[in-house]
Amino acid sequence: MASLSSTHILPLSPISIPKKPISSRFLFRSQNPKTLSTSVTFTNSKPNASSSSSSSSSVSIELNASTLREICQAHVPEHVLRRVEEVGYVRPTDVQKQALPLLFSGRDCILHAQTGSGKTLAYLLLIFSVINTQRSTVQAVIVVPTRELGTQVTRVARMLAARPMELELEQKSCTVMALLDGGMLKRHKSWLKADPPTIVVATIKSLCQMLEKKILKLESMKVLIIDEVDFMFNSSKEVSSLRKLLTSYSSLHNRQTIFASASIPQHNRFVHDCIQQKWTKRDVVHVHVNPIQPMPSCLHHRFVICGKNKRHQTLLSLLQSDAPESGIIFVGEQSEKSKKAGNAPPTTSLVDFLRTSYVGCSDIHLLEEDMNFNSRAASLSEVRQGGSYLLVATDIAARGVDLPETTHIYNFDLPRTAVDYLHRAGRTGRKPFSDNRCTVTNVLMSEERFVLQRFENELLFNCEELIL
Repeated sequence: MASLSSTHILPLSPISIPKKPISSRFLFRSQNPKTLSTSVTFTNSKPNASSSSSSSSSVSIELNASTLREICQAHVPEHVLRRVEEVGYVRPTDVQKQALPLLFSGRDCILHAQTGSGKTLAYLLLIFSVINTQRSTVQAVIVVPTRELGTQVTRVARMLAARPMELELEQKSCTVMALLDGGMLKRHKSWLKADPPTIVVATIKSLCQMLEKKILKLESMKVLIIDEVDFMFNSSKEVSSLRKLLTSYSSLHNRQTIFASASIPQHNRFVHDCIQQKWTKRDVVHVHVNPIQPMPSCLHHRFVICGKNKRHQTLLSLLQSDAPESGIIFVGEQSEKSKKAGNAPPTTSLVDFLRTSYVGCSDIHLLEEDMNFNSRAASLSEVRQGGSYLLVATDIAARGVDLPETTHIYNFDLPRTAVDYLHRAGRTGRKPFSDNRCTVTNVLMSEERFVLQRFENELLFNCEELIL
């Protein structure tokens, strides 16, 4: 594997990807260059007339740039760069160092790097480099899989867009609309007609509703971002709408397309599909910053084996022993068979048990897909306002929910895939520049041990057994 200082520029014929080596999201982890393999893969194609640097030789990757300002100052407005520096982000992360010169050159990109690596800031800086606030048109669209992630991205975008008072008087400000499931679409309809926002952060369902009714038009869109793209394409409910957005509602020739995710299974095939399905231009670049060990070094993985009827009591013993100030307990979704039988959801049962049995934490909250949007927002708001907390959640909390104070993850039910394990574990160890040790604990039945071993082999981490 190459070190960070080595960038692979690989010709494809016609498409070939290197073999797989093996807050908010705006907050990113510091990374050790010695533990990273970085590859930037260019596709062979004819120069694109719409891009001044569509061939690999014309793209300058500034690996030696030591600050974000050095990379961005010729492209990003000064007030945005100052805002970034004010909140403490001076040095680029590895994915930012690799991707930003390519993004600024106009290339379509697939940003493939771990959770918390700084992908969100990278694509937001791109957006602020191309928008013209004097035009009352939608110029950038960010598509997200969940309302929670959309809320966070919107918050960061608005923070970066905020201008000093003296600039407010001189020119129009950049406006950011959150067009999310469960939102007030009637109000958004009026807003879109009266004064279209510059940037729209949207869930695919709400976005397509506005597009189908021709309330929102994308003829002036310069940048399209699809965040958590693997999640989007794995959902049968979303994939049809997403395909329509990429091919019917907008043209790849008039926009710059960015896909981003921590995990893109079969990414060779995905890049091929991007070109063949005309989701991106043929010269799309795959930027893959992949740690040899995908898990942050600050995480300690454990497991405990117990009988099926002792799982609640085992979790209680773990909580009493760990006494976590802040933690998330992941529970599997209720099966259709259990729903038809009229059983209570496992999340509800666990919350009720903990509220009556665990005296170590008074703030125990619930977050799951079946909750309405207001209830989900209320739960997250209460968690963020309080001090210590326990959040009992389904996998909706594994992506896009940023609680930097979280130090403990408990998998009461194992996730279905290694990718899901990676995203669950990524909810902790997110506090910037912190060396605090965080733990991921798995509650298993003996027959599930092989599943966890498979995750260990695929993600390259070791899990220690606890004996209670």
